[in-house]
Amino acid sequence: MINIRKVKPEDNLILATIIRGVFEELKAPRLGTVYSDPTTDNLFELFQEMKSCLWVAEVGAEIVGCCGIFPTVGLPEGCIELVKFYLSTKARGKGIGRELMDRSINSAKELGYSSIYLESLPAFSDAINMYKKQGFETLPAPMGESGHPGCDVWMVKELI
Repeated sequence: MINIRKVKPEDNLILATIIRGVFEELKAPRLGTVYSDPTTDNLFELFQEMKSCLWVAEVGAEIVGCCGIFPTVGLPEGCIELVKFYLSTKARGKGIGRELMDRSINSAKELGYSSIYLESLPAFSDAINMYKKQGFETLPAPMGESGHPGCDVWMVKELI
């Protein structure tokens, strides 16, 4: 049984482990990405920011992934960033990622945002394909100040 809920303080360690594990598994760059970002170790605290939300997926009592939205500095008015979208290996291909992304997109709409921006890496090709299926379009350059200069895939989706 899948449960989707908001992040709790006790989730910090397991979520940081899942996130960094995905980078290691896919041999993605670590510098200038969420892998080396110190906020990755303190996601509960980070998502106390106004107009942000981090959804956590559990299968049974086991945390298997997360996805959220965050008001990244420097984004255009009405735009929010889709962030921290990571799943453990065993959670992939089961619709959990889609459910997490849907929750995040719905949260953005409920908070009054008109578009969602994201940053990714070529190593995360499965996620990029999912973003495209969800209506995200590739951008030629980054937006905002995420603090992740190692990311070189930028996408945006207009919310209807």
